[in-house]
Amino acid sequence: MLNMNFAERVVLDTAKMAWQASPMAGVERKPLAREGAESGHATSIVRYAAGARFSTHEHPGGEEIFVLDGVFSDESGDYPAGSYIRNPPGSSHAPFSEQGCTLFVKLGQFAEGDTATVRIDTRAAPWVPGRGGLEVMPLHTFEGEHTALVKWPKGERFADHGHFGGEEILVLSGTFMDEYGEYPTHCWLRSPHMSRHHPFVKDETLIFVKTGHLPVSWPSSAD
Repeated sequence: MLNMNFAERVVLDTAKMAWQASPMAGVERKPLAREGAESGHATSIVRYAAGARFSTHEHPGGEEIFVLDGVFSDESGDYPAGSYIRNPPGSSHAPFSEQGCTLFVKLGQFAEGDTATVRIDTRAAPWVPGRGGLEVMPLHTFEGEHTALVKWPKGERFADHGHFGGEEILVLSGTFMDEYGEYPTHCWLRSPHMSRHHPFVKDETLIFVKTGHLPVSWPSSAD
């Protein structure tokens, strides 16, 4: 299993990771977390070469996508950079990319009962005021899980706070910071249930963030 101990904090600079071949020609990936092929639970950066195609396949546990660059497509439409996509458990599609694209992908991580299909073009969706000088673009909420884009203005600092159900961040632009380090563009962070930090930025920074979706307890070492 890769980075599946949810009690541990994980930080990966995906820009420095090597691409790995996938079973489909023209599609490469950088695995960030993976429980095993049989579970379908995985988080990855995925790159489609121009013209790469997948045959029709099902996602038993659902699929969540944020398009980082290029244009991702399937039979339901074309999704340019900045598109947020949720395909619920049991859905199927035949994805492809005519010009190539890079995606942030989460498989098999939908909460029970979360059956929403979501398509958001974040280039056109509205921002709402957050705390301090932050701007927030809500993408999806289900029970205690919240997914959003958060725009940090230059020099912004946020109060020390904790995360019930954990927090997961992908830095989309700029450099995100806290008392533990600095996280440049495309850095991926996962912080466990009830973790705390005091985040800030020096320059304008944009992050993709999920909260409340990680386990709140873990098996003991004796299990």
